[in-house]
Amino acid sequence: MFTQSSTDSSSAWLKNSAYITAGLLVICAAAYMFDTRLVNGINVWTKPNKFNASFLMQLVTVLWLWQLVEPAKRAGKFAVGLMATLAISGLIEIFYIALQSARGRASHFNNQTVWEAFAYTVIMGGAAVVLVVTTSIVGVMIWRHATTEARKNKGLYWGAALGLFLGGIATLITASAMASGQIAGPGHWVGGIRTDVGGLPILGWSTTGGDLRVPHFFATHLMQALPLAGLLADRLWAAKATWIVWLASAAGLAVVVLTFVQAVNGKSFDSFML
Repeated sequence: MFTQSSTDSSSAWLKNSAYITAGLLVICAAAYMFDTRLVNGINVWTKPNKFNASFLMQLVTVLWLWQLVEPAKRAGKFAVGLMATLAISGLIEIFYIALQSARGRASHFNNQTVWEAFAYTVIMGGAAVVLVVTTSIVGVMIWRHATTEARKNKGLYWGAALGLFLGGIATLITASAMASGQIAGPGHWVGGIRTDVGGLPILGWSTTGGDLRVPHFFATHLMQALPLAGLLADRLWAAKATWIVWLASAAGLAVVVLTFVQAVNGKSFDSFML
């Protein structure tokens, strides 16, 4: 998946962060098997497992797409600083979530103590913002500084640039709407029962009311969906690859908007499916 150039300093930050995240995922997954404590009605280790898996996926995605950028740009001080910032901000977020789980406390929407209010809004919240902003900047760098060879594969080129940029921006918007508490108070629920018990399998989304995690999920995973759509377009419909990726981008954003509106109106995702 990765070229030899993945050993440069900027890529090394992503690789090392991925190894650390994978290790934390193993630890948290093991804790899930033996720790029976609950937060919001579900196992206390459910949230760190989800976030560890999501961040690991993001790191692998960015590391893969980073190879499209010209080697000279990847080796520059700005690029190294950008990747260091991305890696460290993500690690701060997932380690805080794991710490709170170890303490048997909620990491998100928890303002019960002065420390937790500060950690949630400033430390973890700030790190999350930095993470998605830096990811969007990576998308811009791919757009501006992709190699000549990478630009020949128009589907992957546009899928990478748009996926990271739009995915980062859409994630920031949906996460901010959820974190602000302005829609339905603290939490991701809108209407329905304010508990994570009885949510959709694996995803855990509410089945009794709206859930702001739904548009957040689709926004975040534009980062993987659009590059993969571009890669497929290059293989099967190379002449129309650019248009396919742009259409896929519009469709992806439409899903984010529709699920956001649905959640704000207090309707569960499974009711949309039905």
